[in-house]
This record gives sequence, C-alpha cells and structure tokens, in this order.
Amino acid sequence: MTCCAVLVLASHAAHAACEFSLQGEGRVSAVLDPRTFRLDDGREVRLAGIEPPGDAGAASAPILGALIAGREVTLHGSDDRPDRYGRQSAFAFLKGAETPIQSELLAQGTAFASPALTDKTCSAALLAAEAAARTARRGIWADSAALKNAESRDDILAWRGRFAVIEGTVLSARLAGAIFYVNFGRQWTRDFAVTISRRRMPAFEAAGIDLKSLKGKRVRVRGWIERRGGPRIEASHPGQIELVAATDTVAETVVPIKEDQ
Repeated sequence: MTCCAVLVLASHAAHAACEFSLQGEGRVSAVLDPRTFRLDDGREVRLAGIEPPGDAGAASAPILGALIAGREVTLHGSDDRPDRYGRQSAFAFLKGAETPIQSELLAQGTAFASPALTDKTCSAALLAAEAAARTARRGIWADSAALKNAESRDDILAWRGRFAVIEGTVLSARLAGAIFYVNFGRQWTRDFAVTISRRRMPAFEAAGIDLKSLKGKRVRVRGWIERRGGPRIEASHPGQIELVAATDTVAETVVPIKEDQ
C-alpha cells in the first residue's frame, strides 16, 4: 500500500471515529500555541487527542496557523466543560472538511497521538495518522531520534518533563507491592521502566493487555518522562502501551489488542 493510500484510509477512519457531538463553531482569530487557538468570540480551544513533540512543538504553531488562522471551524467533543485555564477541549474541523485538524497535524508529523482518549476507535484512527507520518518520515519523524530507544537511558532522560514515544523489548514484567514494573534494562533502578499502579491494572486487563506476559515482547510506550532513579513513564491509560510486531522495527504494525464492546 502506498503512503498516500495509507493517509486516505487514516483520514476516512478519523472522520468516522472522531466527529463527536457538535459543541459549537466560530472563526479562528489567533493561534496561541501548537495545540491552542482563540475564536473571534473569545473562546479558547485546546485540540484534543494530540501532544506537542517537546521542543520541536514550537515549530508546530505556524503549521497550525497556516491550517486554521482566519477560517471557520466546527468543534466536536464529548465534554465541552472548560479546563482550569478556561480552555475548551475539542476536535476541530474546518468547514466542509472530512477530517479533524488533529488528523492533519499527525499526518504531517507535527504532533504525537495522545494515549488518553477513551474512545478506542478515534484513538486508533489518530494512531494510524501518526503511523503514516512515521513510515514516510515526515516532520518530527525525519529525525530517527523522535522514536526513542528504550535502551538509551541518557537520551530518554534528556526529555525529562516532556512527552515521548519509546520503543524496546521488555526484559522483565513484575508486580512489587503496589506497583507493576515493566523493565527495559537489567539495572532496574537506573534503566528505563514503565510503572503502573496496582489499582490501574484492571483497566489494562480489560483492554486485553496481559501485563505479566509482556516479558520478551517488543512494545511502544508513550507518555511523560519522569526521573525516579532512572527514566520512568507512569502509565495510567491502556493506550500508553502498544504491542509491536516482532518484524517491525520502525513500529508501524501494531498487534491488535482486544477491546470490550
């Protein structure tokens, strides 16, 4: 399948999956940052479903501006209550467009797909748009360092406090007290690991992720980098962990995870 064909399929999927209830519309008067804009009535909108790519995210603001500045948009979402900063979280569609702005930003390689979406179909569609950009090495994916190697401790630590996508083979997976550890290195206190609170484990199990069986498997993890001895990602959403096909080192083929209907 060609890259363009992948983009078309991803776009149609995003349209079918992410057009939630209508929350309003308006003209974009200003782009405030890589994922926030203001409408002419004063409302501030935060694009749902995506995360800016660290320092490279600053370069995404002009790209977002080129897409939507001065244009009419419709807002769709499942909850229109503002956050503590007064911003409305939504999927934004240009008038007459079949895909949300988020899908376009992901397809251009200017954002990461967020793992926090509860709508599994929409999440899968955004991941597909991200994967298309990664395959074609567009935007941030033109730099191989955008997909972090789980064995590169120092490289991961350099992204402390930022959102990252990390891939590697799990060396051990075990429950210790109230925390489940997914370890990617032999030195547990220094190497990269994913931590999952015991109380969150049922959510992963419900999503078809058998945490104890991850040992020896190649996975892709996304989330915010912390330092607790070594680099850590605290996983609270099942979407933060993807199983990757053994033959897929660039990480485009994801092993399907069971979803409860």
